[in-house]
Amino acid sequence: MTYQETVDWMFAQLPMYQRDGKSAFKPKLANIMALDDHLGHPHTKFKSIHVAGTNGKGSTSHMLASVLQEAGFKVGLYTSPHLRDFRERIKVNGEMIPESAVVDFITTHMEFFREHRCSFFEMTVGMAFDYFAQREVDFAVIEVGLGGRLDSTNIITPEISVITNIGMDHMDMLGDTLEMIAAEKAGIIKHRVPVVVSEYQPETWPVFEEKAKSEESELILAASLDDSFTSDLKGKYQSKNIRAVVAAIRAIKGLHVDAEVIKNGLSRTVEHTGLLGRWQQLRKDPKVICDTAHNREGLSLVMEQLREEEFAQLHMVIGVVKDKDLDLILPLFPVENVKYYFAKPDIPRGLDARLLKEKAAQYHLEGNVYSSVTAALEEACRQAATNDLVFVGGSTFTVAEIV
Repeated sequence: MTYQETVDWMFAQLPMYQRDGKSAFKPKLANIMALDDHLGHPHTKFKSIHVAGTNGKGSTSHMLASVLQEAGFKVGLYTSPHLRDFRERIKVNGEMIPESAVVDFITTHMEFFREHRCSFFEMTVGMAFDYFAQREVDFAVIEVGLGGRLDSTNIITPEISVITNIGMDHMDMLGDTLEMIAAEKAGIIKHRVPVVVSEYQPETWPVFEEKAKSEESELILAASLDDSFTSDLKGKYQSKNIRAVVAAIRAIKGLHVDAEVIKNGLSRTVEHTGLLGRWQQLRKDPKVICDTAHNREGLSLVMEQLREEEFAQLHMVIGVVKDKDLDLILPLFPVENVKYYFAKPDIPRGLDARLLKEKAAQYHLEGNVYSSVTAALEEACRQAATNDLVFVGGSTFTVAEIV
């Protein structure tokens, strides 16, 4: 098979959560454990860092990888979802896994995948672990896909666990309270493995305290750090993620990274890892910014950041997925001095832009419907004056079409 045929086959086998939603969620670890055994337990052949959370886990994972790379280590990075190319999910020192490696892995193990009806995510996690072992990475930064306790990545015993912000997202699968969601995220805490929590939340902190105590794990609150490190990932909201990264690096047993190396690694995150879509400026005149924030907590931070920008008028290109609770997120969007451009992300989960426009009108968000995200952005840029600001967001998949 060609690379594209291979990726198409992976997507087609069983539903993928990011594309199809709840129907793709498989709350068990039996399959990934069987696959790991079939592959010879590759996850035991490198040191790892495990990152979970509702918001910030992608940025945190990329910054961790960048700092470790700056320190001279060979670093694997596993994240999801991808924006342009499936291979963005699996990188070593910022380089994507080769197309040939993807084809070879799937071809070699296809009989096993078919027999066990492996999910897209299980196959991808197995591929990442196998590739990192083959490349003999020193560290692999592993981002949780969904939840934590029953996520396919949760077969690793990391050097340290990191839990970022906890918010109300994926409630149909993880629970409808912050405490329940935190309990799922806390499932990555392993026996006597330190855990860094990026911020204090009164609802979730006792959950982490209890789990850490039961596992005899040191619990570290990154928010208590007064470090003044910055990153090339823009947005004030990155400050909490940066503290989590610094706390994690400092807490890994036997690892000694100078402050100057941490500083340089944080400032070269995009260069080292190729991360896209986090308060990313796409063009000037007019200024166009995109961000992949898509839930209430993440969008609250992005809207706060937008209010600090200077512009004559704001243009918002927005697209969301069907299972998004619009009554939670639409009240966050600005009403005055803004034009909206509604579009459907080009995936089955994408919400029809006409339905989004109708719902948005209930919150006095007025605008027009466009045939695609690209068409909406083109029209926004056409209407925008040089000193206006165009923002693109609402979903990872909306941003994926224009970066």
